[in-house]
Order: sequence, then structure tokens, then C-alpha cells
Amino acid sequence: MAQSRSLPVPDGLAGERVDAALARLLGLSRTAVADLADAGAVHVDGREVAKSERLRAGAWLEIELPDPPSAAPVPTGPVEGLRIVHDDDDLVVVDKPVGVAAHPSPGWTGPTVVGGLAGAGFRIATSGAAERQGIVHRLDVGTSGLMVVAKSEYAYSRLKQAFRDRTVEKVYHALVQGHPDPLTGTIDAPIGRHPSADWKWAVVAGGKPSVTHYEVIEAFRAASLCEVHLETGRTHQIRVHFSALRHPCAGDLTYGADPTLAERLGLTRQWLHAVRLAFTHPGTEQWVEFASDYPPDLAHALDVLANG
Repeated sequence: MAQSRSLPVPDGLAGERVDAALARLLGLSRTAVADLADAGAVHVDGREVAKSERLRAGAWLEIELPDPPSAAPVPTGPVEGLRIVHDDDDLVVVDKPVGVAAHPSPGWTGPTVVGGLAGAGFRIATSGAAERQGIVHRLDVGTSGLMVVAKSEYAYSRLKQAFRDRTVEKVYHALVQGHPDPLTGTIDAPIGRHPSADWKWAVVAGGKPSVTHYEVIEAFRAASLCEVHLETGRTHQIRVHFSALRHPCAGDLTYGADPTLAERLGLTRQWLHAVRLAFTHPGTEQWVEFASDYPPDLAHALDVLANG
């Protein structure tokens, strides 16, 4: 049984191909979108469209997405770029590349952390929903960086509780447009479903409490590099909060980023990276910390700004 998504074409995606635009909007791979279009599952203003057609701003998109898998994820084999940072009997810490989902979801046919680990021979915890076993927190498809996955059932329960108790230190770096004022601050604003776009989130009255702390660590002419600490872990929290400040993450067209700046920086996704992850190890009870360098696309964007 398919699920339907309906949404308008943002101004920033006017003139883009159907497959490229929907890949950005929905977090799908271009191959997945192309397959949907070939199957007649993509319509614009009520008309079936091909993957290569160009989109018009304001046109109404309708996409039929398949339901998420109900069984445990099928191993996909080792995932290119998925780096193992730490591995022991209780958990595995990975450095997730862009374009890889944490676990299977509706319409996603690309690689996943769960499938990649299973395909590489890792045994992960069976706790949790079938398609997201062992997953105690997530990163967006378009966000790179550190994730911890539970291998034992004990580690799963302890890590889930640590995230609930907010004792896990999650540190991100985000390149945001413009210059936030003040340079160090806290964004305390509730997040819920966007009132008119069901694929997005927004700061809304009645949303779940959401707290983001940030500090500008380097300012460029057009953007600022921020270190971000999360108290809560809402979906798209950093992206939504900085968008609400009118300083969206560079390259994040879904949340109002300037497509011209994104093109100049060579960005095809939001500039957002999980640089550090620290927590009490559920097996040893010792505090452990892990770090991740910027991937090439994000480093390139900083080089462009520094030399511009």
C-alpha cells in the first residue's frame, strides 16, 4: 500500500530536474526518484511526469511512496564511505557519510547504516522496531558524522535511557548563512510538524520543547561556522532552529537557504556535521569521546569562503 506526499515546488528548485529536486526535498536517492517517476508515481499539477522534466516554482507535486518495510532490514553489504570509528561487544560507533540513511524508511532505496553494518558482518541489537534495530539516535540522510549503534540488548536500553536523560554529549558544526546575533546564544523554541508542508518541521506553538545552544567559532563574509550543542533531539532540530533565526544552514534549500550561495560553495546538501559524540559506555561505565573530521564537500565549502 502506497503513501501519498503532496507539496509545492520551492522557488529555489525552479528549473531543476524532477529526480534532482525530489531527491533534495524528500531525502531520497536520485535513483529512487527516477524509479518512482518511471513507475508513474510522480505527478505535477495532476499530470504524470518523467524524471528528466524541469520543475516550475509553485507547481504542485504529488508522489506515491511505498510503505516502509515491515521485516528486519536486508543486509546491503558494506556501505561506501561508512567508517567504523569504534567497535566492541556492546556498541559500534560509525562516521556516517552523506547520502546514507540511519535505517530504512518510506521510499528510501539507498544505503542505510543498519543494512551496511549487517552486510559487513556486524551483529546488532534486536531491540526496537524491525527496520531500525539497534538504532538509538539518528542523523538525517543529508547530515554526516558520528552515530552510535547498540550491539547488545543491554547497551540498547542503557543508551536509549542516556539519550532520554540528555546525558549524551552531541556536538555539531553548522555553517549558517549570515551572522547570528548574539555570537553565542540559546534557541529555545518548540518544534512540530510544519502547518502546511508535511515533509518539513517548524517552530510552532504546541510543538515539543526543543533547545539548541550555539557559538560562532569563525565568521566569513557570507556565513558563520557555529559549534552547536543539543539538549533535545528533535527531527531536523538544528536546521529548523537556525532557519527560524533567518540564518539557515548553507545549502539547506528545504529550510530557506540561498541556492546561489549553495551553488557557489558546491553544496548539494545542508552544511551540517556531527563532529563529536561522548557518553558513558554502558559496559565499562567509563566516559568515552569520539571525533570526526569534515568530509570533502564541507571542507571545500569552507575553503571557498576563506579564499573569497
